Amino acid sequence: MRRSFYEFLMTLRNSESVEPEAEFANNAFRDSSFPKHEENYQKLSEYLELNAGYLPSMTIFDEAYQKYQEIDKK
Repeated sequence: MRRSFYEFLMTLRNSESVEPEAEFANNAFRDSSFPKHEENYQKLSEYLELNAGYLPSMTIFDEAYQKYQEIDKK
């Protein structure tokens, strides 16, 4: 069974890191409305564009989603 993007993102959490993907993961963890079971890029993108003031650039999401897809193919 495929894991959700959120489950993948949680593997990037690191409270001591200043890397953009780690900060995104840390903030998503604190976002109680984050769509935790979603896999679809478009739905995640729409949510983040409308609700994630903590994400300074959608490029961070795009890069993390690309990694999510690559890992899931293995």
